Amino acid sequence: MTTRTLILVDVQNVYYTTRQIFRQNFDYNRFWAAATNNRQVVGAYAYAIDRGDAKQTQFQNILRAIGFEVKLKPFIQRADGSAKGDWDVGITVDALQQSAEADEVILVSGDGDFDVLVRALRQNGKLVHVYSVEKLTAQSLIRAADQYTAISAEFLLPKSD
Repeated sequence: MTTRTLILVDVQNVYYTTRQIFRQNFDYNRFWAAATNNRQVVGAYAYAIDRGDAKQTQFQNILRAIGFEVKLKPFIQRADGSAKGDWDVGITVDALQQSAEADEVILVSGDGDFDVLVRALRQNGKLVHVYSVEKLTAQSLIRAADQYTAISAEFLLPKSD
């Protein structure tokens, strides 16, 4: 029996954590190959912030070509100089609504706020697999998941000089 899988990627979290720890970018093609191997994808969402620049649009088109539905939220610069633009609530709502069709949920994020979501999904009978940069991942999230995969060299693009 093929596992029906829902994939949720917190693009900002993955971008900043892989850059901070490895000084490299996440390889979405390699991740997709691993995450979809022997699985039926019932939904694949990449949650990103839209700053409206051409390079970002190109990246979003690459994600779409891989198989992700890209969900965008506008980048908001506050008067005090701080910025807003996270998808925690959107990812949580989608996970709870879309997981009805799934046996497994793959979450790509190290954000500890998602430990509550992971526990709720597991209580609903879902297998939850988390991928993230281990050094920047909340231990509560790792403990909450059924399976944890640390993002390492196999999921990174080669360094560009």
